[in-house]
Amino acid sequence: MPVPIPRQRAIPAAEGGQAPALPTPTSAPVRAPETESAPVGHLPSSTDMDQQASGPGLSLLVIEDDPVGSLSVPQMLDSAGKPIRVRTARNLTEAERLLTDDVHCILLDLALPGPATGPEEEEDELATLKHVLRLAPRHAVLALTASGDTEGGAEAVRVGAQDYLFRDELDGRLLSRAIRYAVERKRADAAQRQLTESRLRAQENARLERGLLPTPLLDGSPLRFAARYRPGRSRALLGGDFYDTVRTPDGSVHVMIGDVCGHGPDEAALGVELRIAWRTLTFAGLCGDELLSTLQKVLEHERADEEIFATLCTVDIAPDGRRAGLCLAGHPSPLIARDGHLAELLPYDTNGPALGLLPNARWPRRQVELGGKWSLMLYTDGLIEGRIGQGNQRLGQDGMVEMLRRQLAAGLRGDELLEAAVNEVRELNGGELTDDVAVLLLDRDR
Repeated sequence: MPVPIPRQRAIPAAEGGQAPALPTPTSAPVRAPETESAPVGHLPSSTDMDQQASGPGLSLLVIEDDPVGSLSVPQMLDSAGKPIRVRTARNLTEAERLLTDDVHCILLDLALPGPATGPEEEEDELATLKHVLRLAPRHAVLALTASGDTEGGAEAVRVGAQDYLFRDELDGRLLSRAIRYAVERKRADAAQRQLTESRLRAQENARLERGLLPTPLLDGSPLRFAARYRPGRSRALLGGDFYDTVRTPDGSVHVMIGDVCGHGPDEAALGVELRIAWRTLTFAGLCGDELLSTLQKVLEHERADEEIFATLCTVDIAPDGRRAGLCLAGHPSPLIARDGHLAELLPYDTNGPALGLLPNARWPRRQVELGGKWSLMLYTDGLIEGRIGQGNQRLGQDGMVEMLRRQLAAGLRGDELLEAAVNEVRELNGGELTDDVAVLLLDRDR
């Protein structure tokens, strides 16, 4: 005798709207499909489910333990008015074969015998459900339980089913709503899980990148330090630009800024490696050509391909703060503003090649006089390559010098000076800069 189709327990009202009125319910035996459309194991994604509005509609796989095949379901319609296609499986083996990519929902009889277990294993009443959930982790599942077994149905939902139905209280209209609700809830759960995973990954990446940004080591130095950093990558904290500042035991202050070609995550990682190597080598007593030659070896071993290079500028300031050694490896020369003089660029005629371009390159160290009171600004080319106005003209070093002279004349110093400089460059560009920007400032007031 056919089992009547159940009335579902209370279903939320926001599961996709009411189904269209059905004709006089006529039951149709559950039938397997005439053809199978996809290999086993290809599970439906959110995109697959989105296509149901223009495709053939929802599909239901019934897995039930009725030896005479008397369980039947009525003709049902989805929210678009298309028939819900039904196929049936008598056991888990057959269910796995019929679980193709066009199945959207599974109606599982909890009374179905579970997978075979050893005699020493404890019997689990929900073993069948757990097996199906493992078999179809991205499918919506409705649990079919005995009449009045609310506790069993609730436990099935806790384990992972989207909803439960009573076997002897089935109702065609509400069953169709239950199917639609289960599919939408599964989609919502999957979307929420992906959103949560994305947020966790973003938080982990942010914590990692913050930890990789340098902490200046200037204890005991009279110099004041300020820096600004803006990566070109969207929603990133770290780009291919890198910088660092340390004070060694002899009282010298060493400062460095560099730029790995490109501004993706690989370039950011290489920049961090070069910065850490520079700090280590500096504390080991290396400077000038010896330090840059060693950094080039680090870059050659760590870069992803031979076309990657990095520009670098290093300055080592004597303990008295009045003199410095300057090395340039394909990098823009720093800007200095001495007391009583206009801001200008330090000499760059001894600029050597970028790291990674020539295997036996040399980088001469040039001695420069700083004076008693000064401000020294190091920067990457992202600060000078922004556009001016509507054309292709770039700010350039000359434009940057004029901008800094004007801002210094207005009394800006330290963090305020860097913030004003970066903001004005951005405004001149007409929006966010596409390249990474790093700029740092060392001030000596006496």
